[in-house]
Amino acid sequence: MALADDIRVLSQAPVFSSLPDDALRLVAFGAEKKVLSGGQVLFREGAPAESAYIVVSGRVAIVTGGRGEPQGFAGPGTLLSELALITRVERKFTAVAEGDLEVLRIARALFRRLMEEYPQVAVIAEARIRENITRLAAEAGAMQPRFG
Repeated sequence: MALADDIRVLSQAPVFSSLPDDALRLVAFGAEKKVLSGGQVLFREGAPAESAYIVVSGRVAIVTGGRGEPQGFAGPGTLLSELALITRVERKFTAVAEGDLEVLRIARALFRRLMEEYPQVAVIAEARIRENITRLAAEAGAMQPRFG
């Protein structure tokens, strides 16, 4: 795919959607392109995550808890392991190519450089983290009666 296609896909992810083209170009140039065939594992649950991946084309099956059956799927524009862009975490699921798959690997170091050059990225990342924590707290609160 051309650089313009990579930029278009990057702009679909919420953390990148409001960035100017030159910031997206920096990510597209610095990201590592990976191509997988159906059945190949992109990453495994529990492994250290030092990067995130954005799906450029194809589909990823999301598998958790060692189960063989996918619990969901991710297609073009989906950012996998977003929190790995900010801090050290473990992968929360195994990602398996459903067929031909192309992804961009975005290393934490690249994201840090992006935040240094474009401070608004840090504000966006902080807001995304806050939204995720709020959502998780609400989900946990909704489950409280089950454990009371």
